[in-house]
Amino acid sequence: MMRNFTDLTRRKAIVTGGTRGLGHGMAEGLMEAGAEVVIVGSSDKVYTVAEEFIKKGYQCHGAVVNLGDPQDRARGFEEAVAKLGDHLDILVNAAGVQRRHPSEEFPVEDYNYVIEVNQNAVFDWCQRAAKKFIAQDSKGKIINIASMLSFFGGYTVPAYAASKGAVAQLTKAFCNEWASKKINVNALAPGYMDTEMNTALTDPSNPRCAEITGRIPAHVWGTPEDMKGPCVFLASDASDYLNGAIIPVDGGYLVK
Repeated sequence: MMRNFTDLTRRKAIVTGGTRGLGHGMAEGLMEAGAEVVIVGSSDKVYTVAEEFIKKGYQCHGAVVNLGDPQDRARGFEEAVAKLGDHLDILVNAAGVQRRHPSEEFPVEDYNYVIEVNQNAVFDWCQRAAKKFIAQDSKGKIINIASMLSFFGGYTVPAYAASKGAVAQLTKAFCNEWASKKINVNALAPGYMDTEMNTALTDPSNPRCAEITGRIPAHVWGTPEDMKGPCVFLASDASDYLNGAIIPVDGGYLVK
């Protein structure tokens, strides 16, 4: 009988930022592959989205967590794991925030907020997930969401660039220590995606829109649907010997 390496039946997953955009797409991809998923969001909308997934026949739960608050992160992680029957196989750190200002005018409050959500929360939940996997004596999959700005600096987004550079380096550092403990830590680096976070760039009146579109070999921006396959791959047995990688999902943007 042929083995389906990407079957996630009976696997338990947490996806932060699962109510919209790329997180929503990846959460759906995991459920389509058979996983039971807790989607984490910052408002009660998470329950509405979870109910929509349940109506499609998926196993889904919602958890409201303020990822910018260390105390609420601790509480929220335990709540999410409890909803999965106190077992965890997969963590996807997809939540992220953005603030745009000229670098010479960037408010320190905005800088600190972006770092707290995009970087510190990722460190925190990676560490908590690793401890859970080790306590279970089971293999685990951690999928962080990096960015094109893990490779270059961007414009008017120094905090986001700093945070996504850190996500890439954390992914590599965690791999070095946890690979021997049956934990895979990899990151997906989305290219330019047509999501709510990028509305400033997808505006045709913004010169950067045409510049970016022209550099993508297919001349089209990505969508949350494009993140499903790579996420399922990294969450499944198919990627058991892949560790510490930062994988661009960018339509070829980086190689143009």
